[in-house]
Amino acid sequence: MQKVVIASQNPVKITAVKQGFAKMFTDEEFEYVGVSVLSGVSHQPIGDETRTGAFGRVANARKEMPDAHYWVGIEGGLEVLEDDMMAFAWIVIMSRTHTGKARSSSFFIPKKVMELVQQGKELGDANDIVFQRSNSKQDNGAVGILTGDVITRTDYYTETVVLALIPFQNERLY
Repeated sequence: MQKVVIASQNPVKITAVKQGFAKMFTDEEFEYVGVSVLSGVSHQPIGDETRTGAFGRVANARKEMPDAHYWVGIEGGLEVLEDDMMAFAWIVIMSRTHTGKARSSSFFIPKKVMELVQQGKELGDANDIVFQRSNSKQDNGAVGILTGDVITRTDYYTETVVLALIPFQNERLY
């Protein structure tokens, strides 16, 4: 059985990785392990720092558990566009021979949430304040709150995990 190390202990991220691998590798079984590692970037990455954070998580997970077959890093971030702010995530998946990466779809966050982020809050904490939630980043997150769970945070990440697995499903092309 192949081991997949997820550079997080967040249950949403772990579930998304499991679902993404199950969708892409229907005939294979995997063992999943979540590890808490640093990203090497700020707690609320902005712009390209988000991609760097996903790669940093993979590198640190690989150092922590070098015997795995796959290492997965998920980093959520924000991008400022004029007077607005968009949320998105980068997912990086590495094996001993390949690297897959994908950026999620993006969505704009409300002005009140953006103002709290600009004051130094992480997106999850800002969401909890504005929407009167508790620990929403380990539950439905901004995307779930804003869509009424039409798209959950797990769904959001699962789709991006699938996209990051494309090079592993098509090895001869990559």
